[in-house]
Amino acid sequence: MIIGIRFLVGFAFIPSGLKKLLGERFTAIGTDNPIGYFFEAMYRTGDYWVFLGFCQLLTAFLLFTQRFATLGAMMFFGITLNICVITISMHFTGTWVITSLMLFAGVILLAWDWDKLKPILEIRTEIQKQYNSVSIYWQITGLILFIILITGSILLKAN
Repeated sequence: MIIGIRFLVGFAFIPSGLKKLLGERFTAIGTDNPIGYFFEAMYRTGDYWVFLGFCQLLTAFLLFTQRFATLGAMMFFGITLNICVITISMHFTGTWVITSLMLFAGVILLAWDWDKLKPILEIRTEIQKQYNSVSIYWQITGLILFIILITGSILLKAN
């Protein structure tokens, strides 16, 4: 079942990824429609449009390999989350249902690979606890720096 989901969602990225990689428009919706305007703006970014297509094809390839499917699942989840947020925020009629189901499939794939993701998320098993982790000092320092940078950016924007 998991392999089937990997193939299915990987296959879903191939047509749209190829269109973008080849520099073609994704849809024929006119720019008089906000959705068409959005896709036209994305298309006109040029290299970024091609990059998006490359990432979709790379994700599909990783999902198809099985060996690198966990990395593919992580990429699929990130890309699909982005697409899902776009379809919801721009009020795509019905498309949000499809993208939400794709996102759910991404969650299933990540749940399947949970044991592989634990070390990345630093959820440690007994064997892994013997290895040193990043000092709490550096974790707190990173958090403080993040808060300072966000606060500073907000204050600069307000002026």
